[in-house]
This record gives sequence, C-alpha cells and structure tokens, in this order.
Amino acid sequence: METFIHQFFQQLINGVSLGSIYALIALGYTMIYGIIKLINFAHGDIYMLGAYFGFFATTQLGLPFIPAIIFSMAGAAIAGIIIERVAYRPMRNAPRIAILITAIGVSFFLEYSMILLVSPQPRTFPAVFGATVYHLGPLVANSQQLVILLSAIILMAVLTYIVNKTKAGKAMRAVSYDADAARLMGINIDRVISTTFALGSALAAAGGVLVGVYYNSIDPLMGMMPGLKAFVAAVLGGIGIIPGAMIGGIILGVVEAMVSGYISSTFRDAAAFGILIIILLYKPSGLLGKNVREKV
Repeated sequence: METFIHQFFQQLINGVSLGSIYALIALGYTMIYGIIKLINFAHGDIYMLGAYFGFFATTQLGLPFIPAIIFSMAGAAIAGIIIERVAYRPMRNAPRIAILITAIGVSFFLEYSMILLVSPQPRTFPAVFGATVYHLGPLVANSQQLVILLSAIILMAVLTYIVNKTKAGKAMRAVSYDADAARLMGINIDRVISTTFALGSALAAAGGVLVGVYYNSIDPLMGMMPGLKAFVAAVLGGIGIIPGAMIGGIILGVVEAMVSGYISSTFRDAAAFGILIIILLYKPSGLLGKNVREKV
C-alpha cells in the first residue's frame, strides 16, 4: 500500500509538469477560439517553431535560459501575427469549414517548410541549466520539472492579468462577447485579433522551449501530437474559457502520467483521445463551460 501511494504521488508530480506544457499550448487554442471561433490546428506547429527559436537563441546567440525563452516567445508572436494576417484574415467571412481546412494547410506548410530549412533530423537541445535532483522522502523531482511548473504558473498569471486588468484585455473580452458591438464602440477588431494570436503563439513557444529543455530533443514534426492533445485539454476545460484551458491541461497531463505508470506508456495517447470522446458525449461544453442554446 505504501509503495502504491509513493508511486501515485510520483506520477502526480510527473503529470503536473507535463500538464503545465499542455496548458500553455491549450491557452492559445482557447483564446483564438474565444475571439473568432477558429480552431487553429496550426497552433501545435507554432509550439514547434518556438522550440527552434529557443534552440537558435541558445546555440547561435549563446543566450541563457530566460533571454532565450523571451526571444522564442517574441519570434513566435511575430510568426502568429503574420499567419493571422496572411492566412486567416482574408478568410474571416468564409464558411467555417474553409477556415478549418486553411488551418490544416498552414500546419502542413509550417512542418514541411521547417523540414526543408533545418532537415528532418532531431536536434539535441542544449542543457541551459544543470539538472539537479531533489528528494522528498521516496519522491523525486528534478530542477527541470520545477522550472517547467514555475514558468507555466508565471506565464498563466501574466496572461490572466493581461486579460482581466489591461485595456487590451478588456478589448479582447469585448470582442469575444460581441464583435459587432465592440466595433461600433471604436475597438479595432483586427488589432485585437492580432494581439490574441501574438499572445497565444508566445505561450505555445514557451511550451516548446520547456519541452526542449526537458526532453533534450526537438524536430520539425514535434508539434503534431502535443498540439492535438492541447486541443483535447482546451475542449476538456471548456474551449474559449481561459481557466478551463489551464485545468484541462493539468488534468490531461495527470491522466497520461497515471496511465503510463499503472497501465502502459503506449496506451497514454489512446487515453487522451478517449477523454475527448467522453467529454464530447457527456459534457460537450467542457468542465467549466455552460450549455448555450442557439436559434436556428
């Protein structure tokens, strides 16, 4: 029994670290959906771009961890703005399915452009700080897990402040609630949407750098599965709801860790998408979402 409890808490530590990364990516999904009702399936590839920006910052520019992650977030924010301006803005009034197909096209474009530019071979992410192991009785946590968790908490807190306390955040909430009314009140809709893409992309890039630090390996296709799982996390928490994305990411990470620890690591992806099926069947609005009736 004691061994079971120790293993449970060890997997809980692992799951919270992994879930923090899912939450960072899921925040971008949920912010963009909340503003323009777009499922941006290219968002996982922004996470991949962020990892490569961080790799470039550490290997070519020689930057330490914090400047490298800021550089990565800035680069991904610019990429997000360009993608929104070039690929999504011209399609804003198009049918929903056309925008969805465009998002999938952008995803493939980013993946295979990076394969062309940097080759498909995985790159070893440099060790930007020492991996110190901490023991709390039988439990083990390393400095990388603590950095991931602390970074995620700080970034989520900054995002919450921006959305709830700043003028830009107030404009985002207004556009999310009623874009036409916000436009009539003088809010620049295009600027708000670009800001949303920039913030969401920056958070995904931070997740990419943290994954590079944790797993020491990046590649051009690394965004596919985490991007899909972050979408599951966003749906689980209630897509369009920022606290829901955070909670959904943590829950998904913990479930994956528990499945890996008690069943098999090969089954953890199936468990993640099993959660998606269950939530769509029984609570399609998500854990924090409310069912809303629409007139047709």
